[in-house]
Amino acid sequence: MSTQILYTATATAHGGREGHVRSSDGLIDLDLKLPKEIGGPGGAGSNPEQLFAAAYAACFEGAVRLVAREKKVALKDASVTAHVGVGPRQPSGFGIGVRLDVSLPGIDRAVAQDLADTAHRDICPYSHATRGNVDVQVKVV
Repeated sequence: MSTQILYTATATAHGGREGHVRSSDGLIDLDLKLPKEIGGPGGAGSNPEQLFAAAYAACFEGAVRLVAREKKVALKDASVTAHVGVGPRQPSGFGIGVRLDVSLPGIDRAVAQDLADTAHRDICPYSHATRGNVDVQVKVV
C-alpha cells in the first residue's frame, strides 16, 4: 500500500526526554521532563506519551466524525480521550499501550461502537501506524 503524502509535520527534539521539542512553525515549543513514575524528576514539561496521546485523540475523533458522516449518523457531541502508557517490554527496551475512550453522547451504544471500530479499522492513520506493533483498545464510554 502506498500513501500519497498531502502534508508533512516537522518537529525537532534536543536532549531526549529531558530536553526540548519545537515544531518547524513554532506552534509547539515545549520543555520535556521524564515523569516521576518512570524514574524522572517530573515537573513542568511534557513528555512523548502526552504528545502522542494528544495527537492520537485528535486524529481518532476526526476519524469517528468522518465515519459518522459517511454512515449518516448525526453527532451532537463527540470526544476521545487517549491513554498512552509506557513501560519495559520483553526481551528488552520499552513499549507503549493505548486505550482510546470514545464518548458519543446520545448515540446508541452499538452504533457508537460500530463508528469507533470502523474508524480504528479503516480510517485513522494512527491506528494504521500502530496496528501489529502496539496494543490499542477502543472503548465506548
